[in-house]
Amino acid sequence: MFMDVSKIKIIPDNLNNIYLLYDENDNIINIPESVAIILDGNGRYAKKNNLPRELGHKAGCEALEVILEEAVRIGVKFLTVYAFSTENWKRSESEINSLFNLFFLYLGKIEEKAMKNNVKVSFIGDIYKFPKKLYEECERLIKITKDNNRCVFSIAFNYGSRDEIIRTIKKLQTEHFDFSQITEKDISDNLDTKNIKDPDLLIRTSGEFRLSNFLLWQIAYSEIYITDVLWPEFTKEEFYKAIISYNSRDRRFGGRKEK
Repeated sequence: MFMDVSKIKIIPDNLNNIYLLYDENDNIINIPESVAIILDGNGRYAKKNNLPRELGHKAGCEALEVILEEAVRIGVKFLTVYAFSTENWKRSESEINSLFNLFFLYLGKIEEKAMKNNVKVSFIGDIYKFPKKLYEECERLIKITKDNNRCVFSIAFNYGSRDEIIRTIKKLQTEHFDFSQITEKDISDNLDTKNIKDPDLLIRTSGEFRLSNFLLWQIAYSEIYITDVLWPEFTKEEFYKAIISYNSRDRRFGGRKEK
């Protein structure tokens, strides 16, 4: 199912408070309930446009505001984004401090978008390794949006999937869990994402063909979409392209459909 995104029709569904997407033949386009995005390419965007790296990250934040609102508008129920990984601590101290300052300022904009669009904000990863001012702002945002229920927007801050799994095992150990009886559900129910639906669609920008230690447990059956577009240049139209690609997939979850 490939089409010119300019031919997509967007029609309001007032009953469900969302907008429906239709293709050129008036067939409804299925919206994935849970979407995860690896936000890649801020630095390359800055280099491409002869900008300081911090302005590349700022442009990435602005792109995220647009995609968050559009995801909510078309009915995505869970949006999870990779903002700062456990490996990002390897970057220069000046870049890390610049990112922390940007994150702190940007969380205020997220609050505005969340309250306007009835979005619940959550964080995955170990936020308590961040400066106190930043993790307290994360806690505040969780608290003030906890009753919002249109979409769950999860930001991966100081997140790495291997670290998440190790923390989960340690947590179960402290609870004297009987590992001889462990199930997949026991693991899933104790991950950072325990209240988030596993992604139906994983998007990675900037053309890299790797997962970068993101949601390794959760994306076992996710459809993966990779685009060469740099994250700050990822528009609503690029988002639609990913959704159209998702609609072309035959999801069997390891099974086989009978003819």
